[in-house]
Amino acid sequence: MAPTSVREAITVLITSSCLATATPLHKREALSDCLSKAGVPTDGLDTADWKLDVAPFNLQLNFTPVAIAVPTTTKHIQDALACAAGLGIKANAKCGGHSYASFGLGGEDGHLTIEMDRMNAVTLDKTTGIAVVQGGSRLGHVANELYNQGKRAFSHGTCPGVGVGGHALHGGYGVSSHTKGLALDWMVGATVVLANSTIVNTSATEHPDLFWALRGAGSSMGIVSAFRFDTFHVPDTVTFFVASVPWGTQERAAKGLRAIQEYALNQMPTELNARVFVTNRFVNLEGLYYGDAAGLTAALRPVLSGTNATIQLLQEGTWLDQVKHFGNGIALDQGHPYTYHETFYSTSLYTQALTDTQINALVNYWFTSAKANKRDWYFQIDLHGGNSSAVTKPHVDSTAYAHRDYLYLFNFYDRVDRGSYPADGFACMQNFVNNITAGMAPSDWGQYVNYPDPKLSQDQAQNKYWGEHLAKLQSIKAAVDPDNVFHYPQGIMPFPA
Repeated sequence: MAPTSVREAITVLITSSCLATATPLHKREALSDCLSKAGVPTDGLDTADWKLDVAPFNLQLNFTPVAIAVPTTTKHIQDALACAAGLGIKANAKCGGHSYASFGLGGEDGHLTIEMDRMNAVTLDKTTGIAVVQGGSRLGHVANELYNQGKRAFSHGTCPGVGVGGHALHGGYGVSSHTKGLALDWMVGATVVLANSTIVNTSATEHPDLFWALRGAGSSMGIVSAFRFDTFHVPDTVTFFVASVPWGTQERAAKGLRAIQEYALNQMPTELNARVFVTNRFVNLEGLYYGDAAGLTAALRPVLSGTNATIQLLQEGTWLDQVKHFGNGIALDQGHPYTYHETFYSTSLYTQALTDTQINALVNYWFTSAKANKRDWYFQIDLHGGNSSAVTKPHVDSTAYAHRDYLYLFNFYDRVDRGSYPADGFACMQNFVNNITAGMAPSDWGQYVNYPDPKLSQDQAQNKYWGEHLAKLQSIKAAVDPDNVFHYPQGIMPFPA
């Protein structure tokens, strides 16, 4: 439990004032006093550090915390949670700040934000291949450290600034996933601070139910101060590519998507990772191959023929070369401070193979409606599953990640470069999902919590993000966080909801 001095300080604060009935923001002074007495580092209100840490990645979703704790030790996290829980304030870890719905800031006003990015040590045991990664580390930093310490890696996403915490706790799909699985598939343990401020070590044999829940719904269960990831030795040579797809008409697009679907289901080798990248101006097929250019050329031949695609880039390189390539020019070794922001709306979709009717509905909406929207929108069709995908190899119930048996992961993203986000943008992206899923049973499609749609209600989000795993997750949540300290507007609610 929290140290006696912290619990006593909270008791004095509550009994000496009207804090029991105050709103969270009215408890700011009491919370700040508690954090100070416990020795928890914080950002001073309206200081430069506060302004940096409170700025969301998605600039259309700004929320005001009661306080921002900036721990450098696990004990700081314990004490911060003791202060928040004792005062009836919700608390959330902000591991990288890339949550598209600003859930690291609580997703609403009045939470304690626990800014983790000062805890970013990465240590590789060269004998076991196990890496201990502190919970505030960013993916580019992790990739850089693991490569430099032993030319090792685990599968994860591409953006260097994304925090490993939220990413790995909810899936962690990336351009290695078809070959090597999800980030959470490489997690072998975690040190977690629970809502009651206790520390537990979790693994397949230690608190296995909590470990199951962490791998898919972790931000609702606790704050991970350190992950333990297994790693693999990276290939000496990998090859990344971009192919231009000439789909100027609906007919060509529909025919090409059918060819890609057949390829993903039955022909795509495990060594290849690929996605279709669609904008209102062009379409590319792009990805990463574990091997040399000759091997990639042979692997791509069927899908290039079926789509009429033309290779624009085919480049061999080292592991870090491909990490930098898919990082879109952003410096790799990201830490604190971090200042990347955009104004956008996102949503997502998992499906099995699409029928001709569903492909035609997607293509028709894309060409007749979405193309009229000239903003910088895009969507990706990640070839997530299929017979050769490493994502599908574990049983769907092996972790809380509920969608590993789906073929496609669609990610929709609509951005504006200046000004506020326009009201008509939401429907533009939502209607992609609506057109594809029209006629589908609700159980036949899902959505990705790491690509959240902030327009979903809590009930919608729980069902679409976690599907048939929801009831078990609600039960585990009730056991480890019955007072819902780690609440956010689309998180797991204690059972019964």
